[in-house]
Amino acid sequence: MNQLEEIVRLARGVLGGDLVGAYLHGSCVLGGLRPASDLDVLVVSGRSMDERERRALLGGLLGISGSGDGARPVELIVVVQDEVRPWRYPPACDFLYGEWLRAEYEAGKVPRPEPMPDLALLITMALTADRALTGPRLTQVLAPVPHSDVVRASVTAIPDLLDELDSDTRNVLLTFARIWTTLATGQIRSKDAAAEWALAQLPLEHRPVLEYARQLYLNYRYSEEDWSETLRAQVRPHVHHVLSEIERLSSPSQSPSRTFRS
Repeated sequence: MNQLEEIVRLARGVLGGDLVGAYLHGSCVLGGLRPASDLDVLVVSGRSMDERERRALLGGLLGISGSGDGARPVELIVVVQDEVRPWRYPPACDFLYGEWLRAEYEAGKVPRPEPMPDLALLITMALTADRALTGPRLTQVLAPVPHSDVVRASVTAIPDLLDELDSDTRNVLLTFARIWTTLATGQIRSKDAAAEWALAQLPLEHRPVLEYARQLYLNYRYSEEDWSETLRAQVRPHVHHVLSEIERLSSPSQSPSRTFRS
């Protein structure tokens, strides 16, 4: 049984008849899996989970998610159908599992319901792909997200991304490229496709760091990542430029570049 089949079986075992469906999003449906890609799954439920169910889902995912022997990291999000249809902002996430949070889970943390603006982008990507692992087509389950909320969620994410710039450089640079691309074109593209679009818009001096991040994404696991001092020195000037473009395209009340901390 592959990981996706295990995830569906686990979700069905926890939610029973309240499982509306499970759907792929992310790299799986935007350009294909890369060496460090997660398996991104959106689960739609008819109700919120109780404590026992949360612990059962978490325990199962800790066993399924991995990074060795062919097992990929899993990012799984559960939304309650009535909490996101009709759409409202900020949307609520009923449960989030991500491998980057494994240490907290193993220390006893259990995912709880919380607002999650990023769901505006995630649901938009999942609706565009419309790839069901189980259940009806997602377009029959959830309504489209207004583009204004996709933009709003993208800009809202910028301060947290800046906090991760030094520790997760490749993904932050690629995510900024995706935000810029989305605001400029109205499309949510794969990380490498967004980077390709952004590279064509950038001045020559700001291209090397994004091209390197793109090559890392396409070809290397995180353990193989290495940034030279020369490239590191170019990261923040590149980010300043991209954020100025994002600010220009976003509404006057939103000022992402002003949140940048050197």
